[in-house]
Amino acid sequence: MTDLRLLPPSALVRTSEVDHPDWNYRPLLGAVQRLRFRTIVKLLAGTTYGRLLEIGYGSGVFMPELASHCDELHGIDPHPHLSEVERNLTAQGINADLTRGTAESLPYDADFFDCAVTISALEYVPDIESACREILRVLKPGGVFAVVTPGVTPLWDLALRVTTGESPSQYADRRQKLQPALRRHFDVVREIRIPRFGPPAIRLYTGLLLRKPG
Repeated sequence: MTDLRLLPPSALVRTSEVDHPDWNYRPLLGAVQRLRFRTIVKLLAGTTYGRLLEIGYGSGVFMPELASHCDELHGIDPHPHLSEVERNLTAQGINADLTRGTAESLPYDADFFDCAVTISALEYVPDIESACREILRVLKPGGVFAVVTPGVTPLWDLALRVTTGESPSQYADRRQKLQPALRRHFDVVREIRIPRFGPPAIRLYTGLLLRKPG
């Protein structure tokens, strides 16, 4: 894991029923979980952004890595544990401006961010169309949006049940709606499929680098 800068296990706080930051440190499951982070790093491709927003930052586990890709780091999440996460980040030398809120109603000015990032979070958003419009609003012209989302496959659902005991019913039909909505609202710059080869039925994750049109 030396290529990823994550919060250590001692600094993690579980912020909701669907937030499992400790999974990143479990044998096997952790390796699969960290594929999402590595995909975001590939999508950002070493670029340093002015202002970067993580949507659904959860425990803040990925913020040490994101801090190395921007001058100013922000995060938004609906959970009430902002102060705990902020303290844990500060103790690790990470400065982040955290806000409580939802993707459908972002409390930021228009054209505020150069980049937004979200990892396995938008599939929990009830109104993805509103979220896409809000993300477009707060991104600067030409701003980018890096997304990783789980596959909609029997293999992924089986892996979820076997390794975690979680049910895919928690997503309802939002996984199926997410990528089509993103592709309607944004221009696709790059796509990373995990695994890279093989049919959609075995896909674990899809990473997308999207750009605000115009």
